[in-house]
Amino acid sequence: MRQSTLIATILFASFSGLALAAEPTALLDGYAAQARQHDPSFSGFSAERGKVLYFREELREDKNMSCTTCHGQDPLKPGKTLTFRKIDPLAPSAAPARFTDVKKVEKWFRRNCNDVFGRECSAQEKGDFVSWISSLK
Repeated sequence: MRQSTLIATILFASFSGLALAAEPTALLDGYAAQARQHDPSFSGFSAERGKVLYFREELREDKNMSCTTCHGQDPLKPGKTLTFRKIDPLAPSAAPARFTDVKKVEKWFRRNCNDVFGRECSAQEKGDFVSWISSLK
């Protein structure tokens, strides 16, 4: 099998697994597969790094932004968008539907990482974040 075909097959398999995920642990398995493809020395996710990512501030268009800007300091409580629309709690323990629909998870990671960090988050960052947010009770 040619190397490009093998890589495409591996990528398809990891994304297919993500598409079937129904809970945070399944998401983490998919993100781990993606992280290993990017970095063969990947050694696992860190809830502590996920927490740091959530609270990290970035200067965006003359304004400090972080996940807390909309989701608040406590992800167990509702947040508000910059246009004051209510956001359900982010933690799955407070909002059980969170992180159950992979398409939504990817949509919001793409959008929010871009808004806060000016780029997409890596599989490692997503896995770290999901590890942390899933640990909150």
